[in-house]
Amino acid sequence: MGKQNTDNTEEMIRQIRETRKNLAASLYNDFFAAGNQPAGETASSDHPAEAGSAAAAPKKAKPPVQAATGPEPKAQQEIPVKAEPQEDPMETLQSLIGLEKIKHDVKELTDFAKIQKARQEAGLKTVPVSLHLVFTGNPGTGKTTVARILAKLYQKIGVLSQGQLIEVDRSGLVAGYVGQTALKTQEQIQKALGGVLFIDEAYTLASKTDDFGQEAIDTILKAMEDHRDDLIVIVAGYTEPMERFINSNPGLKSRFNKYIEFPDYTIDELMAIFDQNLGKNDYIIDESARGHVREKLTLMKLSNPENFANARAVRNLFEEIITNQASRIAAMEKPSKEDLKRLTNEDLTDEEDEKLSAIALADTLSSGALTAEREESAKEQRPLDEVKEPAPEKAQPEKPEPEETSSEKPPQEDA
Repeated sequence: MGKQNTDNTEEMIRQIRETRKNLAASLYNDFFAAGNQPAGETASSDHPAEAGSAAAAPKKAKPPVQAATGPEPKAQQEIPVKAEPQEDPMETLQSLIGLEKIKHDVKELTDFAKIQKARQEAGLKTVPVSLHLVFTGNPGTGKTTVARILAKLYQKIGVLSQGQLIEVDRSGLVAGYVGQTALKTQEQIQKALGGVLFIDEAYTLASKTDDFGQEAIDTILKAMEDHRDDLIVIVAGYTEPMERFINSNPGLKSRFNKYIEFPDYTIDELMAIFDQNLGKNDYIIDESARGHVREKLTLMKLSNPENFANARAVRNLFEEIITNQASRIAAMEKPSKEDLKRLTNEDLTDEEDEKLSAIALADTLSSGALTAEREESAKEQRPLDEVKEPAPEKAQPEKPEPEETSSEKPPQEDA
């Protein structure tokens, strides 16, 4: 009897331990798996019959829980990126230095396109005018910049659906194999749909013996017709070659009837562009150094008037100057903020380049002097040579041989 009581007691203790174990596990899982569940509700509230017994059948498997170190951390909130305000493309155009005639022409174009769009939406007739353009002028006069602004303007007034600019040249359109040029050109056209296809140095596509270039032109002309409501093509290049290019093809001449000439910048405008680069990049320049920059730009323009790079030349000069300044500042132990910003006369030339130029000039002068000395020595020796060598005798004209006449006796035969 005592043994039986002992066994019953051990069995009851085992059941109590098992119940406590199951109850603790259930509470642990309910707490961490239920998340932010309101107080008084448990994960088994949908099954009241199972909730009434601590030793009920095990529930469906739950996802693994985190270690019991506290409640689940909140997900990291994404910080919204503040969108930069979009600048009005017309304001961007007006902020460009110079280009007064171009600004006037662009405003006329956009005003006309805007009114035609309004007439179309009002159910009125519209005048079918081509919006494709020819930009002519030297490099660095703002052709690509104005084309990009024009694409945004047309998108803003609803003429174009997207307003992107796709810039290409001959290498981006022409392939090296027969039949591939049309595919390559079509790829660029697809990218430009809804915007502007800008073809720089377009005259390189036209040649009497260039079948590949003509294939690209034909593909572009067809796209201009097929997508005339959502594609604008702008061709650009030097003035005279572009005029020959447009007049070489009746299809081009009929579609490109609006020309915009981009003049070269004046020296004052070039200096304004240089000052603009200073301000954008946190640089300042000594007044004397600024005067020398003006002299450099004037010399560059006068020495190459037909192919002067205009704003591109200003940018290249600016980058050269700040590179020289960086070499000068790098030699300082602790340059100040003012040192990092200031450009001086020392930065207008590269000392190493000056040394190399001086050495090259000295070599050239030395070589030229040596050549001149040899020529002078040869002249002095020439009379002596002429005395030693007798002059060649003049060739006497050969006397014509007398013609045989019929009065001569024939030779006699031997007897």
